[in-house]
Amino acid sequence: MLSRLALRAAPGVLRNLSPSLSAGALHAARSFHGGQPCLAPLPPLPERGGAVRHGLIPEEFFQFLYPKTGVTGPYMLGTGLTLYLVSKEIYVFNNETISAMVFLSLVVYAVKRFGPSVAAFVEKINEEKLAQVSTIKNDSMKALETAIEQEKKEQQRIAGRSYIFDAKRNNIAMLLEINYRERLLMVYNEVKKRLDYQVAMQHLKRRKEQDHMISWVERNVVQSITPQQHKESIAKCILDLKALSKAAQAAV
Repeated sequence: MLSRLALRAAPGVLRNLSPSLSAGALHAARSFHGGQPCLAPLPPLPERGGAVRHGLIPEEFFQFLYPKTGVTGPYMLGTGLTLYLVSKEIYVFNNETISAMVFLSLVVYAVKRFGPSVAAFVEKINEEKLAQVSTIKNDSMKALETAIEQEKKEQQRIAGRSYIFDAKRNNIAMLLEINYRERLLMVYNEVKKRLDYQVAMQHLKRRKEQDHMISWVERNVVQSITPQQHKESIAKCILDLKALSKAAQAAV
């Protein structure tokens, strides 16, 4: 009832204020939300609710009053405050009070009757969500660990890159040396072929000259022999053969 009264009276109060005061009041109300958002990490929300008494009053309220008022202090405070509100007619009993009492009774009954099953159902859903989040977290951690291992391997490969470049330089130097020696061998073979060709040409020329000289000498010798000399040489050969045959017979 007090909250309804305050909500009904707020527009009238703002209208009765001067423009500067009403603007200042609005500015003051907005200043609570105009600052920069806090970027610090927020503490995690508790998974379980705090302890309460009578299903509504927090346990911290009783613990706060115990050192000052004793064990019965909170109950006396509640009872005295209720009696004060009723005696001063700040709070007037009416049909809304009966409705509120019935509503609170239904709420208490529903909490006592269906609270454990609803809590178990919500706890099960929460555990499933936590298991799903944990699975996603583990998969992400495994993926990150795999990425870290792959990155370490890549770093090792980069560290061994100098050895690979040295090996490639050596291979290229060996290929250049092989190519150089192959070209030297090719030049040597080509020069040898040409020299062998020149030597063969000289031998062929000498042999042709010798054959030509022999044929020329034979031709001239044959042309210089007369028929009479031919007959005499044949007779001389026959006599030499007879003498050789007699000498051979005598030796036997």
